[in-house]
Amino acid sequence: MRLLLLSNSTMPGQPYLDWARPHLAGFLGSGVRRLCFVPFAGVTVPWDGYTEKVREVFGQLGYEVVSVHETDDPVAMVRDSDGVAVGGGNTFQLLAKMYEADLLDAIRGAAGEGKPFIGWSAGSNVACPTIRTTNDMPIVEPPTLDALGLVPFQINAHYTEARLGDHGGETRVDRLNEFVAANPGMPVVGLPEGTALRLDGDGLALIGGADAVVYGLDGGPRRVDARGFKQVGLS
Repeated sequence: MRLLLLSNSTMPGQPYLDWARPHLAGFLGSGVRRLCFVPFAGVTVPWDGYTEKVREVFGQLGYEVVSVHETDDPVAMVRDSDGVAVGGGNTFQLLAKMYEADLLDAIRGAAGEGKPFIGWSAGSNVACPTIRTTNDMPIVEPPTLDALGLVPFQINAHYTEARLGDHGGETRVDRLNEFVAANPGMPVVGLPEGTALRLDGDGLALIGGADAVVYGLDGGPRRVDARGFKQVGLS
């Protein structure tokens, strides 16, 4: 499989997906013409507007974008496109709408055939076995939390270890430690802003400008840079 799983779409003060554009172009290359976009994570953003925003970015890189909400047969659109891109937003709504549209098997099949899959934020969450390490509020209830399972580990997008002053709630670190305690054997990769995971066949790499933190390994959370990430053995 060929996967590019981004932590986020936008860095503060930068245009949409700007930081990721070199990675997107390098990943897709010249063999891709048309991408099928899944905008279902958009809640307060209309899907037409969301699609146009994504279409503009990928169009500048030389790729056509079609959206599953623009057709009566989303499964056929996935099948007939050269790759799939799944946008960020609310992960619970994204997964619920993907189930409604019968898209999970279609996307798994496309990825299994070697078609590139790109996700950012919620779109990266649904590439995991489940969406249980998303940061989002469950504003809707999918039939199950089981997701695409394109990778054998969980992702926590927008990962941060920041602690708010005068805030007594649990931190992201606390929550992820809870997850791995309750789910032994299922690692979680904390992806900070400006980072991504790229999978080409059996080779999984960390890209971007910051270290990742992997939970669920022996010895507790482990901070790894791009060079050390290859030694973690998650793929």
